[in-house]
Amino acid sequence: MSKPYYLTTAIAYTSGKPHIGNTYEVVLADAIARFKRKEGYDVRFQTGTDEHGQKIELKAREAGVTPKEFVDDVAGEIRNIWDLMNTSYDKFVRTTDDYHEETVQKIFKKLYDQGDIYKGYYEGLYCTPCESFFTESQLVDGKCPDCGRPVGHAKEEAYFFKMSKYADRLMKYIEDHPEFIQPESRKNEMVNNFLKPGLQDLCVSRTSFSWGIPVDFDPKHVIYVWLDALSNYITTMGFDVDGNHGDLFKKYWPADVHIIGKDIVRFHTIYWPIFLMALGVPLPKKVFGHPWLLVGSGKMSKSKGNVIYADDLVDLFGVDAVRYFVLHEMPYENDGVITWELLVERINSDLANTLGNLVNRTISMSNKYFGGTVADCGVTDGYDKELIDTALDTKTHVIRKMDQLRVADAMTEIFNLFKRCNKYIDETTPWLLAKDPSKKDRLSTVLYNLVESITIGASLLVPFMPETAEKIFAQLNSRERTMDELEVFGLYENESKVVEKPEILFARLDVKEVLEKVDAMYAARQSANEAEEEEPEEDLVDLEAKPEISIDDFDQLQLRVGQIISCEAVKKSKKLLCSQVKIGKETRQIVSGIKKYYTPEEMVGKKVMVLTNLKPATLAGVRSEGMILCAVKPDGELCLMTPEKDMPAGTEIS
Repeated sequence: MSKPYYLTTAIAYTSGKPHIGNTYEVVLADAIARFKRKEGYDVRFQTGTDEHGQKIELKAREAGVTPKEFVDDVAGEIRNIWDLMNTSYDKFVRTTDDYHEETVQKIFKKLYDQGDIYKGYYEGLYCTPCESFFTESQLVDGKCPDCGRPVGHAKEEAYFFKMSKYADRLMKYIEDHPEFIQPESRKNEMVNNFLKPGLQDLCVSRTSFSWGIPVDFDPKHVIYVWLDALSNYITTMGFDVDGNHGDLFKKYWPADVHIIGKDIVRFHTIYWPIFLMALGVPLPKKVFGHPWLLVGSGKMSKSKGNVIYADDLVDLFGVDAVRYFVLHEMPYENDGVITWELLVERINSDLANTLGNLVNRTISMSNKYFGGTVADCGVTDGYDKELIDTALDTKTHVIRKMDQLRVADAMTEIFNLFKRCNKYIDETTPWLLAKDPSKKDRLSTVLYNLVESITIGASLLVPFMPETAEKIFAQLNSRERTMDELEVFGLYENESKVVEKPEILFARLDVKEVLEKVDAMYAARQSANEAEEEEPEEDLVDLEAKPEISIDDFDQLQLRVGQIISCEAVKKSKKLLCSQVKIGKETRQIVSGIKKYYTPEEMVGKKVMVLTNLKPATLAGVRSEGMILCAVKPDGELCLMTPEKDMPAGTEIS
C-alpha cells in the first residue's frame, strides 16, 4: 500500500487576481506533489481560496455586488489560473463551502466551551488588508509590520483565544522537532521575535463587519479570518470536534508539509499549532515558508504598475517556460527576482540552448546518419562511462534535493545532465565519426547513449515541466521511466525510430521584441483601467441650485470628524440607527435614517463627517445631537461621507 503524503498551499485571498508571485506557490506545491507521486506516494494536494473578512466586504461594496458574488468571481479566476499553470491539485477548498463553515463554528464552540476562548473588549491598531491587530510597538515606522500599509484605530467587543496557555508547549515542540519550521531562519524569527517575548491573547472574532462565519451562539460576532482560514486544512477531510473523524482525516493527517509564503509563517507556526493543540490534534510535520518573487528589487504592487500575471507570461512564453523560470529562479531561503529581460535570458540559455537544441540535434543526427533508427551497437570508450554515471546519479541527487524542498537545486541537477549530454556530443564529435564508415557502430552507440540519457533526464523533468517531458518522449519514441527504472541505463528499445522532423521545444527570443510586446500589453491594460474609472454620463446628477450664501453663513456651520464607537437599531423605527459618536473629548448620540444601507455592526469604528451645531431633535423617541453627513442619489441610495485619510476624531472640517 502506498504511503500517504498530504501537502497544502496557503489558500489564496479573494481580494483580487493573483500575480505571478502568488501563483509561484501553487506551482511549487504542484512540483512537489508530482514528484512524490512519482516516488510512489499516495498524494493529496490541496489548495483553494480564503473568502471572508472586512477587506472582501469593502471591495464588494465598491464593486456594487454582494460579498458572495464578489468572491465567486475572484475564486473562479484564481482556479482558472491554477488550471492554466497545469497544477494537479486534488482538492480546491473555498471557505464559503457549507461544510467548512459548519465545522469552523463547531471548532469555535468547542474552544469556547473548554475555556480557551473568552469574551472581552479590544482596542488597538488594525490593518484591514492583513486582517490583523497590532500594538504600537509592533508597527514599523508607524505602519503594518506585514504589508507596510497604514493602520487605523479600532475598538470593539471581541472573543479572545488564550495563546499564552500553550506557548511553553509550542516552544518545546519546536525544540524537539527542529525540522518543523523551514528554512532555519524562519524558525529563529518566530522563536526570538514572538515566542520568547511572550504571546498576547489573540482576537478571534469581529463585530465591526458581517462578512464572515457567524459565531452561532453569539451571532453579532463573526469568526476572525485566521481561525476560519487555517482550519481549511482539516475541515476538507472530515475532521470532527468530537473525534468521529472521516476516513480522509484518518488517512492523511497530520499534513506532511504546508507550503506558504514567508509573510504568513507566524500564523502557521504559532497560531495554527496552538489551535491544534487545543483541539487535541497532532501538528503538521513541516511548515515551509518560501521567499518572495520580486520584480527587480521590489514587491509587486498595482500602485507601482509593476504587477506581472501568470496568464500574461503564458501568452508570451508558454506554460512550461513559466513553470521552469519560477521554480528554477527562486532560491530556497532568499527572495527571487523576475524581470522580462531575465526571463528571456533563461529561456534562451537553458530551455532553447541547453535542452531544446540537445533534443533537436540528437534527433536530427539520428535521421541524417541512420534514417531515424536508434541502436546500441556496444562500441564504447571512456566518454561513455562519464555520461552514464551522470545519468544514473542524477536521480539520487534530485531525490536528496527534493527531500530538502530545494526544488530549484533539484532542477539544476536535471539540467546538469542535459549539459553533460551536450558536452558528450562535443567530446565524441558525431559529425567526424560519420565520415569514417568503420566507425558507424561507434556513431550509432553515441546516439543511443544520447537518446537514453535524454529519456532519463526527461523522466525526472516530468514533475516540473510535464508538457515538455511528454513532447520529448513523443519525439524520441520513448516513455517516462519509473523511479526504479532510472537505476538502469539501456532500457531504450533497440532499433526504435525517432520522429522524422523534430519539433522545436523552445524558440530563441529577441529581448527587444519581447519588451515591445510587454509595453503594448501594459499600455492596453492602462487604457482599459482608465476607461473603467471614467464616470458614465448617465451617473451624473444635476440638482436645482439653492440660493447663494456668504462665507459668514458657512462659518456658522461646525463640521467635524467623528468616530462611531457603538451603534444600535432604534426599536420603534424601521429606518433609524442610533450611533454613539466620539468627537474630540465628548461623545454625541446621533440618530440617522440609514438602516436600509448600513447594519449597526458595519457602522462601528467608521470615521464620519458630523454637523455638530445642529439643534438637538427627538426622533422616534430618541434624542439626536447632530447630523452624520451622507451623499444621497436621486433614488435614495446613500453612503457615508468619510475622510480620505485617517484623521483624529474631533478634527475640524473647513
